[in-house]
Amino acid sequence: MRKEWSAYAMLTPAFILLGVFTLFAVGFSVYLSFHQWDILNPQKPYVGLNNYRELRHDAYFKQAVKNTAYFTLGTVPLSVAFGLGIALLLNGPIRGRAVFRTLYYLPVVTPLVVSGLIWKWVLDGDFGVLNYYIGKIGISPQLWLSDPSLAMPSVIAMSVWATVGFTMLVYLAGLQSIPEEYYEASSVDGASTWQQFRYITAPLLAPSTFFLAVYLIISTFQVFDQIFVMTNGGPLRATTTVVYYIWQAGFQDFTMGYASAMAYALFAIIFAFTITLVVIQNRRSDY
Repeated sequence: MRKEWSAYAMLTPAFILLGVFTLFAVGFSVYLSFHQWDILNPQKPYVGLNNYRELRHDAYFKQAVKNTAYFTLGTVPLSVAFGLGIALLLNGPIRGRAVFRTLYYLPVVTPLVVSGLIWKWVLDGDFGVLNYYIGKIGISPQLWLSDPSLAMPSVIAMSVWATVGFTMLVYLAGLQSIPEEYYEASSVDGASTWQQFRYITAPLLAPSTFFLAVYLIISTFQVFDQIFVMTNGGPLRATTTVVYYIWQAGFQDFTMGYASAMAYALFAIIFAFTITLVVIQNRRSDY
């Protein structure tokens, strides 16, 4: 009994943190989504489903959803494709393999705020390093973060750079779990490199790909740091994502109830995508 109470005593701080900063926060945000509250006013009038109904008519929210989908569709496939390609290269017996793996993984452990500041300097329209070097080959300078047509692709490029090391690591783990005998047997049967990839590597990496797809979709739908640092949602709201719009509604406009409603709308979108991927994966699982 004394050992049990000792364990409970050591777990108590963690339970308090979980209760205050997770359970209470989630419950309070659910409560706020049915009320109006501007932080400064202690009164919280009950408005029912009005906050959720307003989402259907909010053009800015719809644009934020489109921008977030654009960011996700641009970031996830590129991160997966580049990560797989790098993993295939670094899984072979090449010189300096450990060094290359470390270099590719460094952006993952670099805080996104720091990465965003570096890329903001690189992509600066007036003094950026990228414009300097493309000018050397005769290409005119571009307003990478100030042009509505270039801002989101620029943020996507930064995000792919920041995440490709993680996808590489996951795929490396998957590749190293594939028995070498499979490739040896297929070589004896005359299989080409492409056939080995198509019929051995790709199917056996399906669990890794599924994990990365779910993880990256959840992460990209919640993108905020690089948007906040690099573009502040501009230009002309071209990079305003759902989470950034939630932050604006909650901490700039002080409409906490509406911000909470948007947060749960985002949760519903992410949940729907995740369930869809799980269903598709379960139907196609043959490994």
